[in-house]
Parts: sequence; C-alpha cells; structure tokens
Amino acid sequence: MRSTRSGSELTSRRAPRLVRLCFAVRRSRSTASRFAVTPSSDTSARVIATAGHVDHGKSTLITALTGIDPDRLREERERGMTIDLGFAWLTLGGGGAVGIVDVPGHQDFIRNMLAGVGPVDAVLLVVALDEGVMPQTREHLAILGVLGVDRGVVALTKRDLVDDEWASLARADVSATLQGTRLASAPMIEVSATAKTGLVELVDALDRVLATAPARRDLGRPRLGIDRAFTLTGFGTVVTGTLVDGSFATGDEIEILPTGRRARIRGIQTHKRSLDVASPGSRVALNLTGVEKDELERGMVVVRPGTLAPVSVVSARVEVVGSASEAIAHDEAVKVHAGTAEVMARISLLEGATLEPGATGWAQLRLAEPLAVAVGDRFVIRRPSPPETLGGGAVADISGERMRRRREAVAVLERRSAPTPASRLLAALDVP
Repeated sequence: MRSTRSGSELTSRRAPRLVRLCFAVRRSRSTASRFAVTPSSDTSARVIATAGHVDHGKSTLITALTGIDPDRLREERERGMTIDLGFAWLTLGGGGAVGIVDVPGHQDFIRNMLAGVGPVDAVLLVVALDEGVMPQTREHLAILGVLGVDRGVVALTKRDLVDDEWASLARADVSATLQGTRLASAPMIEVSATAKTGLVELVDALDRVLATAPARRDLGRPRLGIDRAFTLTGFGTVVTGTLVDGSFATGDEIEILPTGRRARIRGIQTHKRSLDVASPGSRVALNLTGVEKDELERGMVVVRPGTLAPVSVVSARVEVVGSASEAIAHDEAVKVHAGTAEVMARISLLEGATLEPGATGWAQLRLAEPLAVAVGDRFVIRRPSPPETLGGGAVADISGERMRRRREAVAVLERRSAPTPASRLLAALDVP
C-alpha cells in the first residue's frame, strides 16, 4: 500500500531525487505528416513555461494535461532526468491552444532552463507537496522575477502522497515563499497527475490567467530565437522557437544572426498544424531552405533581413537579486543569458565599484560575442564559477557607445530609457 506524508514529518524532508521530465513533442507515425496539414493562420499565440525543482513532477503533470509523450533523448531516459527543453501544447476551454515549454529542474541544467523561459505569457510553477519549496524553486522564482514574468499558476503536485495536515503546511510554506515575488497572488491548485485529480481546475486556472495577458506586440520586425535546429527527412532544415515582434509567412526571406546567413521559409507549423502565417507569440517550427542544420545552433536569431544588427556592447539598468551570495564587482566576468543565447561578458558598473545584493544600478555589458538583442529585451546575469544567478535587467541601449563611470553617462541612459517619445528623442541627441 502506498504511504502518505503526515504533517509531523514536514521538518524532516527527504533529499530531492532526480526524475525524468518532459522534453519533446510526441513523434508522429509519419514523418511527412508533420508539415502536410491544411494551411491556416495562427490564432493561438500563447506560450507558458514550467518552472520548479527537480523531481517535483513537471513532466508527469504535462503528460497528464496534454497526453504528449515526454520521452525524446536516450540520455534522458537512461539518466531518469530532463536535460534539455521539452515542448507540448494544451487546448484550453475557449478552444485555443497554448504552447508549453517544459524546462529542466536540476541546477546543472539551469542554462537550458534559461533558454526556455524568456518570451512567455505565463509560468506554471510546480511544487511537490511532499517536499515543498526547494533550492531550485527559489532560484527559478528569482529568474522569473528578473525576466519580468508576472503571471502564473502554482501547481501543488503529488497530492495523493500526503495527508490533509501535511498539504496545508506545505501550501502555507509555498504561499510564504511567494510573498514579495511577482507571483504572490498566483492561484494555487492541488493536483495529482497519477490519480488525475485537480487537472480540470488547473486548466481552468491557466485559462483565466492567460485571458489577462496583454496581446503580443506586432512591430513588423519578427524575431525567433532558435531553441532547436534539426533535419527532417523529406523536408530538410527545421528550427523552432517562440516568435516575437512580428509575423513570418511562407516564402519569406530571412536572415540568421549573428552570422548574417540568408535563407527562405519553406513551411511553417505550430502544434502540428501547417500555417501560411505565424503570429507573434506563437511557438513555431520553420522549415528553411538555403541553409544546413550544421550552420545553426541554439542562441541564433531568425529575423527579417536588415531589421536587426548584432551588438557587442549593451547598456542596462541591472538588478541584483537579494539571494546573491555577494556583490557584483566592476569589470567582473559574467554569463549573460538573453533569449535562447548565452555569452560571456565583462560588466562595467557606471555608478560605483560594486553592486550589492538587492540593489540596482546602470551598467554596460561588453560581450565576448555579438548578440542579436533589441531595446527592452530581458536578460539574466550569472556568475560562471561557482555557478550562481546574480540578477539581470532589460536592455536600455544598443548604440554600442562605451561609457565611462560618470554622472553624464547615467543621465543619458536614464533619458534613453524614459517612457515618453519626447524624452527618447532628446536622449538621442545626447553624447555621453
């Protein structure tokens, strides 16, 4: 008989175990059928990502919600844990489909988690009731805060493994942890993926939260950060990612940054449906002609030619998370995660020699490799050794001007990040 946890055991939580989490979209029986579906337009441009500690049941929950087989990589099956991003989709009550990016929960694969949680409409934070809040729960919450993810639902999993007293105590633990975060008011739903309880309530909560998300902006400058690139027999090169800032159509010429390689869109698909046009906010697979899979990698960006240029210097107001073990130092080497990309950089602080935990300040990031980013893009900064999430911010300036630590430079950046067009116009005339 399966045992359950009692409330008196809460103070002696077991150590986290590793589990296989969701990675991939279920393989279809026919390879050709993946792009051979009746064309249509994309009207379901919503994406959510999972978050949470390893072994808290993210993949089991996604499988229960979607019916999509999570198994993909042999190494993941052999090791019993998720290593890379997983993808699925769910049909909501209103009939629309929402894309799901499932992320690894183990700290060793945080770089892959960061590649999946950027341009999402909401997060599904998973916390197992038998363990409660764990280290990666907290780190994922900090990352979500830095990235500005302020909508979500908390799934309290493994309800069938605990009694009512334990569940109440664990729920209070989660609620206390969420206070002061962007998810403080997120609904919490108790579920059991194995017993199939709470799933309807969870889908309803996701539907309500996504209904409050603003429409994705269409600036006429589509961008897709590549999170997967592969070859599909009979079709050729395919890349996947979340589309932002504009639409792509079949036949469009595209440019791949930072290399500048040109190609053309042969086909578009989302949730196994072929499309003529993909809208901003969609999880998209692009079948490309004129480029080989070996020329592509995660972190590259697909754009309309001439609409974006890679940069090597980025200015931003950086926030250091309160949980950082120590301050960020001027000229420190850091890892920058922006979209699906990851590059090393030197951080030049413009307002002092250090930036303490919980503080914010203007800085420039001198990138070791060019990045295709736009003003407003969110990013995360991590310390490479020992690995630790330090903070992040939003890109304020990509002019490439190197600024010294002086008051005038900060004033210029303040104006350039101002919300009004008039302020930004005046700032454009400034020379730091």
